Amino acid sequence: MQGEMMEAAVSLLYPRRCPICDGIVRRQEGIIHTDCKKKVRTAGKITCMKCGKPLRSEQDEYCEDCRKTKHVFDRGYSVFRYRSISGSIYRFKYSGRREYARYYGEVTRDTLGEVIKDIGPDAIIPIPMYGPKKRTRGYNQAEILAEAIGKECGIPVRSNVIKRVKNTVPMKLLDSRRRRSNLKKAFNISGNDVKFKCIILIDDIYTTGSTIDAVAKEFRRIGVEKIFFITLAIGDVV
Repeated sequence: MQGEMMEAAVSLLYPRRCPICDGIVRRQEGIIHTDCKKKVRTAGKITCMKCGKPLRSEQDEYCEDCRKTKHVFDRGYSVFRYRSISGSIYRFKYSGRREYARYYGEVTRDTLGEVIKDIGPDAIIPIPMYGPKKRTRGYNQAEILAEAIGKECGIPVRSNVIKRVKNTVPMKLLDSRRRRSNLKKAFNISGNDVKFKCIILIDDIYTTGSTIDAVAKEFRRIGVEKIFFITLAIGDVV
């Protein structure tokens, strides 16, 4: 009874926001408006067998980018199609809506839980943010997302094993070739005792895979055999 009263008091002072429309969600509605659940689109089942990008036809195995690019990671998966969740991700990253991560974690469990179980990772590892940038923003959204996924799927999260040591140019301003050049020597493994056989990298958005590849390359150097990734969102059908 006391716990319920405390929860009610917290809800009055800090009302829960819907992760899709950002409107206030009543306690009986859970963590998202019922109507808003219908507005988002998951990546689906017809996806690229390398990066997880949605495909138009099940006859295709790989997207155009993965047919011409040799990625360092083994395979990737995403939860949502970007256009249906873009506003939510923007607020999650830049407006302090860290509470959205609970919803993201639950949907990741529901859509990719079996995949994660089959992969059997030793740990899930968020893509790191450059230190000064993280201090300015106050948090790394990939870490918050990883913690939510780890909690829902029962996988340990290791946020301190790799660091971003270079303040790179925002990736959205660069083409594919310049993205890869921009990320050279941007990441360093931060310990000598990192011993994983299989990991899942976590980030918010997958575009070309340049960032995932750059981080995966550092883990390959220390002998990690299997490297997967999960992102919250990915581009629409190609």
